[in-house]
Amino acid sequence: MSESPTLLFLHGIGSGDRENGWKAPLTETLTGLGHPGLDGIPIIAPKYPHSLRGVDDDIPLPELTVQAPTGGAASRNRRAFERREAALEAVLGRTDRGKSRFSGDAVVDGALNLPQFIQATNYLREPRIRAHVLTRILEVVPTSGKLVLVGHSLGSVIAADLVRRLPARLDVVGMVTIGSPLGNEEFQVDGLGGVLKSPPTNLGWWVNFWNPADPVAAGRGISSVFPWMIDVRVDSRVDVHVHDATRYLSSEAVARAIGYGLHGSLGRDLARIDKGVDIPLNSLENWVLMALRYGHLIAAKLEGDMQDRFSGALRHVQAETFSRVSERSHQEGRPLPAAIADLAVDLSDPDSVAAEPERLATISHEDAVVVLVSLATTNTIRPFEISVSPDTLQEALEDLSIELGLGRQFGRDVIAAVDSARKELLGSRANWIKWAALGVGAAALVAATGGLALAAAPGVAGAAVLTSALATFGPGGMVGGLLTAGALVSAGGGGVAIGLTSPATAAETVEAVVSSQLAAALLRRLQGLEQDPSTWSSFTETRIELQREHTRLSVFSDDSAPGLKELERKLDTVDRALTHLEKEGLAPAPLPESGKKPATPLFDAFRSVDIDGDGIPDRPRARVRAEEAGSAIKGAFGSLVRREQEVTPEDGDGHTPVE
Repeated sequence: MSESPTLLFLHGIGSGDRENGWKAPLTETLTGLGHPGLDGIPIIAPKYPHSLRGVDDDIPLPELTVQAPTGGAASRNRRAFERREAALEAVLGRTDRGKSRFSGDAVVDGALNLPQFIQATNYLREPRIRAHVLTRILEVVPTSGKLVLVGHSLGSVIAADLVRRLPARLDVVGMVTIGSPLGNEEFQVDGLGGVLKSPPTNLGWWVNFWNPADPVAAGRGISSVFPWMIDVRVDSRVDVHVHDATRYLSSEAVARAIGYGLHGSLGRDLARIDKGVDIPLNSLENWVLMALRYGHLIAAKLEGDMQDRFSGALRHVQAETFSRVSERSHQEGRPLPAAIADLAVDLSDPDSVAAEPERLATISHEDAVVVLVSLATTNTIRPFEISVSPDTLQEALEDLSIELGLGRQFGRDVIAAVDSARKELLGSRANWIKWAALGVGAAALVAATGGLALAAAPGVAGAAVLTSALATFGPGGMVGGLLTAGALVSAGGGGVAIGLTSPATAAETVEAVVSSQLAAALLRRLQGLEQDPSTWSSFTETRIELQREHTRLSVFSDDSAPGLKELERKLDTVDRALTHLEKEGLAPAPLPESGKKPATPLFDAFRSVDIDGDGIPDRPRARVRAEEAGSAIKGAFGSLVRREQEVTPEDGDGHTPVE
């Protein structure tokens, strides 16, 4: 930095730390981390203990110099602030707001009525004292330049009250609050929590540090009141000094935040940059590159605000993906390929950008079926959600298809197959798109099957790669969601059928899985590729398990029971898929043996039959037979109950004889 920011320290109640004892522990901790310390840093530490005890003059409250933005300006300010907060989180770790303790709040509330806390009470309840303190501080701060604002205890309340009243040309690089009581509504001076609904435009970032043993913090941070800022927990020994500013400023986390504001990130100078080596990518890494490449192709076609939001989300996803993939390579003792190393994003630098992945190697049409159907049915910027027009998504997928050596028509066929599958299964809900269906829902499916659904998937990323990758990523996130989607697009076997039947698996997840598998089958037909026989068998086995469960539950349950309705929705989905496969000529053909069909062909049980005689196939024969069996079972149970009611004991022992 060409110009060092000014450090403004605001004290809490008491004498105001006349000797500035807070500087020594902060300097020691900063230098221990590798920062230059406080040498050369302009420091302002105004003292206002007498003002807090009472004033005679009537000074007006300083006016606001920073107005809240509106409309598009508010959105842009919020995204820019989030980018800087993410940079700080990359340095400090993720936010931890803790849990509110009612007893802790009661202690703080009661303390305000004690004589030793009269200074805090005066600031909160006496407008003249509040105005006097703020004015005293504003008289000593610079009128322009950069400022790092640190507030301890009541000083954190004053800092939050002050930030919107600072000179308009003074930029607050960052605000650090320690031991803050702002989580308690009694300290929301002048409705501060409601006023600061969004970050002020002059504030770079805000982080609050809380100690669970600090009674003033009441066992939690303050992001429950200001949800746009960061809370970080720090621990220390428990004694009478646990709330002291010197104790907080001795914490490496606190010093790291202040040092970041004063000197910038240590990571830029000290972190080892892994350039990677020129080695072939494994299956997982290829999938990662394809997904991120697709995301960048989408971003390039967007404009204005949407492009800004999508690119920002993609930057976070790419940074997280790179971190996970590189960590996995390190654990395996495998060098990081150069193509992956190039994806690194320095989140500690809010101005860094996510580099575009290099153009991809070509793949076969057969391998591309599962990959591109998975990309077309999952969210490449998960957990963020942005509604991009179908035309834009199709154009990006066509571009990716060309880069993969498949040609534009392959990309068009992917979209056509996905759209056709959705329309067949969802009817009037054809526009239904729930990106999380193959992600969050798949997590329940994996749990229900004990992982069998994924282990059963052939050729997705290789069985060993897939298993170990999911152990690293889980079914959540962009990579885990993509791998899970790919597994379920081609999954088959009894484990999947049982998982789709499970009450833990929602009907919309079944719709997502079945529609993806159907889309893959339709894409193979459009491209003239050999069908995957596991698709039909997966549907039929799922059908059997669903009907078996429906029959079992329907014997005793209400006809309108939610569980039955959910099963019926799942059954309808699978029925539609089987019917459509048969209509498209994709059902297995019977064995031509003297004009006879096999004795118990699996496909025959699911041939559609004309129930009402109108010449149109209605439901698969298996469903008809299962429904007839269910009615028979229900009738048998009914007869048994009636017989038990009619028969009277004849053996004198009080028991009804059973034939």
